[in-house]
Amino acid sequence: MSLAFLLTTLVVVATPGTGVVYTLAAGLSRGRRASVVAAFACTLGIVPHVLATVTGLAALLNASAAAFQMLKYAGVAYLLYMAWATLRDKRAIAVDEAAAPLSAGRTIVQGVLINLLNPKLTIFFFAFLPQFVSPGDPHTLPRMLALSGVFMLATFVVFAGYGVLAASVRSQVISRPRVMAWLRRSFAGSFLLLGAKLATAER
Repeated sequence: MSLAFLLTTLVVVATPGTGVVYTLAAGLSRGRRASVVAAFACTLGIVPHVLATVTGLAALLNASAAAFQMLKYAGVAYLLYMAWATLRDKRAIAVDEAAAPLSAGRTIVQGVLINLLNPKLTIFFFAFLPQFVSPGDPHTLPRMLALSGVFMLATFVVFAGYGVLAASVRSQVISRPRVMAWLRRSFAGSFLLLGAKLATAER
């Protein structure tokens, strides 16, 4: 395990993206437990990309413009849906101690879909992991899986940290409808911008 891999992983994971936005929203709206569940869900959404990479499906996405475009626009559509749902539903980003908690199952499904419908993540793994595996290494597959495991662990820890930090300031925004309305619009706008960024992404 090289220091270069760890540093690159931390930079990539800590850079705000859809997963970070989703985890922050969960922490603000539902507290620490929900933020940890959201972080776990986003981490779980990485698994299909890891499997795609180690089984060679990433090469198909990289070679087939049609396959990449189909998956990309599915991701764009979901991000636009998240933006619309967040803006439309005032309970999506709301601090209400008496509110019934969002089910863990729904949180996990949403978090998994956010990362699952992101073809750039598969391409990232396809381009990223081989740089840290020696050519001709007889243990290439176990090493790639181990590196992917470290990346997923870092994702969970960093995302959970973001979420718990957001949850820690919940009390400061209780009974402040203007603040919550601003946050709701900000998160909706973030999903919208991230969807636009994905829509214009090239392979």
